[in-house]
Amino acid sequence: MLSLHSRTALLVLAVLTGNAECKIDRKTIVQQYNLKLNQSHPYSPIQVGNGNFAFGVDVTGLQTFLPHNTLSSWGWHNSSLPTTPNQTQPEDYTGVDWWTHGRLVNYAQPNPTQKDISQWMIANPHRINLGRVGLWFGGQNISEEALSGKQQSLDLWEGAISSSFTFNGLKVDITTVASPETDTVAVKIASSLLSTGELSVFFDFPYATGKNKFDAPFVGLFNATSNHTTALDAEDNRALITHTLDATTYVADLTWEANATLSRLKQDEHKYILSSGPHASTLSFTITYAPQPQPANTTCTTFKSVRDSAKTWWADYWSTGAFISLPTATNSSANELQRRIILSQYLLAVNGAGRDPAQESGLVNNGWYGKFHLEMVFWHLAHWMFWGKWALYNRSIDVYARFLPSSYARAQAQGYAGARLGKMSDPSGRSAPGEINSLLIWQQPHPMYFAEMEYRSFPHPATLAKWDAVLTGVADFMASYAFPNASTGYYDLGPPMYPVSENTPPNATRNPTLELAYWRFGLAVAARWKARQKLAIPEAWTRVHDRLAPFPVDDGAYVTYEGIPSMWTNASYTEDHPGLLGIYGLLPPDATLNLTTFNATVARVHETWNFPFSYGWDFPLLAITEARRGDAERAVAQLLDANNAFDELGMPVGGTRVPTPYFPAAAGLLLAVGMMAGGWDGMDGMEGMVWPVGWEVEAEGFVRGM
Repeated sequence: MLSLHSRTALLVLAVLTGNAECKIDRKTIVQQYNLKLNQSHPYSPIQVGNGNFAFGVDVTGLQTFLPHNTLSSWGWHNSSLPTTPNQTQPEDYTGVDWWTHGRLVNYAQPNPTQKDISQWMIANPHRINLGRVGLWFGGQNISEEALSGKQQSLDLWEGAISSSFTFNGLKVDITTVASPETDTVAVKIASSLLSTGELSVFFDFPYATGKNKFDAPFVGLFNATSNHTTALDAEDNRALITHTLDATTYVADLTWEANATLSRLKQDEHKYILSSGPHASTLSFTITYAPQPQPANTTCTTFKSVRDSAKTWWADYWSTGAFISLPTATNSSANELQRRIILSQYLLAVNGAGRDPAQESGLVNNGWYGKFHLEMVFWHLAHWMFWGKWALYNRSIDVYARFLPSSYARAQAQGYAGARLGKMSDPSGRSAPGEINSLLIWQQPHPMYFAEMEYRSFPHPATLAKWDAVLTGVADFMASYAFPNASTGYYDLGPPMYPVSENTPPNATRNPTLELAYWRFGLAVAARWKARQKLAIPEAWTRVHDRLAPFPVDDGAYVTYEGIPSMWTNASYTEDHPGLLGIYGLLPPDATLNLTTFNATVARVHETWNFPFSYGWDFPLLAITEARRGDAERAVAQLLDANNAFDELGMPVGGTRVPTPYFPAAAGLLLAVGMMAGGWDGMDGMEGMVWPVGWEVEAEGFVRGM
């Protein structure tokens, strides 16, 4: 392994304060990666959006040929409850009891005797596609191949999509943009085809699906017209469409400029046509989706006002917080990494900056029924801190406070103290039934990581007050969960449990490596939190912290859990997430860490791991580990690994196990870059930079890590 200093790049500029004046020409770098297409992408749409709302488009700038999705933070639906006797209400669901250290503990898992209500609890609520907007060619069955001269671009600096093509010898230009404040799409169409009726706009509303764990790439049923209703209330230059799906109701508020009319296509369908009047050469409209009708002054808007507000918001987004410039002109690897960085920043602002933490596929499609996972909150949100994007981080970080009541109830029902965080969640805080969902534990210390990083940037009483109740509840559970082992004198974690890799037998999994380190880290932060407030530190926190089991070691290397058989020769254990490497990289070094043993572990991972079956955040995790070890070239190589693909639109490819996109890969990449640019404690004299030899890197605004 090369030394840290030998891996240091040529440092041109490193500004480590978030308020520093920007010196990098950010706009030029960002617009260098503006997307340019000449055909629709089958599963990765270009999007506009604001973090709580996203609108995916095909090559027309709308959803004309491909029904890409319109998804939001609030758009959820429950299917009808089952009618099976004794399985008709959520209250009928009882879960499954597992023996846990000599007592029966009830876990939220599918109950074989309650299959129908168990599956309903897993699949509901599910996120819904709010509607489709596309071009209407007067009822003709037109394919994308009928269009010529197709060109489309996304201006990343302005958040606007420009699309153009020729149809029947006449040019069509379309601009598409989303409001940064409301769930509004604004569109301007310019073409002489509007005046002849050969070109109009349709709005269509689907029924919810909710039956498939991975609803990708398209969400919703457009042919189940009898299962739901729409109602039109139209007036001059404005219309309100109310869509009702079972017990779910929401509205689409349309406004348009100049002379146009909106009408239902057929009485038994949910498709509406907006047609221009004679002599029209442009048609501008906005459509705002909302859970209920909004005051006129918040929705009756114009294309120009939405375009202007989006332009201002996106320029501010790119101009504030951290930024990095890599040597793209002379280095193809640096150019590809810069491309991924820029496109990931755009996509995460659209898909991963909402009121709730993002689901793995963001607002592109529905993975896991559209639900988000609390263990993945780390990957979805941590990068905002390192890049100084605190306003976006704060949009959803209160999820821990919001979920505190349900977390206390979960722990109490299982006989534990404190608050036990769930996993596969909807906005209510309920965790969907599942064996892994109920037995995973590495999400518990996440609040401690967030709180400590936040306090380093904002060491104020308000920060202490913001996090105190959450850290107290979670730390109480963590101390209660650890079990005293009379034989060893240590406290054990598990069984039953799943470690971060999710690929071990739960009844045999005891003292997993990452979880032991994270438990010690979390309890230490919680104790520090009390000390900062001059409050008493609970004795149980200190006792468990000091007597947690040591890291499991076999043949000179750390292993996933204590007693794991044939760790490095059993293929089932050397794929998926290499989470044990997080003890030196993702986390600051544990006091009990042996670097010789850890380095041997890294070598074993590289020798044995089945990386084609790794995905998402695995490669950023490896990159952070390699960077902290001082091997910058290998760190960059992990971010650009062939198994860590990003497609031409910047979407992180999901891999063999999950659909594309898989946004923990994008957020993890930004986290890794943020740590490599901003540095971490113990890097004195390095000015926070660790990049391959010869790379001229400029960075500004990054927050230092632990």
